[in-house]
Amino acid sequence: MSDLEQARELVGAAERDISALRGMDDAAVFADEIFGFHVQQAAEKLFKAWLASQGETYPLSHDLAALLDILSAGGADVARFDGLVDYTRYAVRLRYAGTDPGACPLDRPEAVERVEALLATVRRRLAETEAG
Repeated sequence: MSDLEQARELVGAAERDISALRGMDDAAVFADEIFGFHVQQAAEKLFKAWLASQGETYPLSHDLAALLDILSAGGADVARFDGLVDYTRYAVRLRYAGTDPGACPLDRPEAVERVEALLATVRRRLAETEAG
């Protein structure tokens, strides 16, 4: 599979996560750890798609900071996506352990807005790469 095919596949998978997020606005039905997991997954897939679209090899890692570091080292302007790094903890640890009942609830609309902005950026990058 080519890098661009891999990138498109990852974008498609992230779009499904984002679609799920849009339906998870009720915290009484969808716990923060479930919502946070899908935010993390969407961001991870999109960062990896961005890397693949540039012909970069990405690590098999859930660490969003590490993926951002690779993008940044390659010259990508990723500062506006730094806030997504906080969702790394939902990849495994909080997915299974759950969140602290006294913790501040996630700002779901903001999280969806962040991953949608990342999706738009990655789609633009893909279109630019494909246009050559």
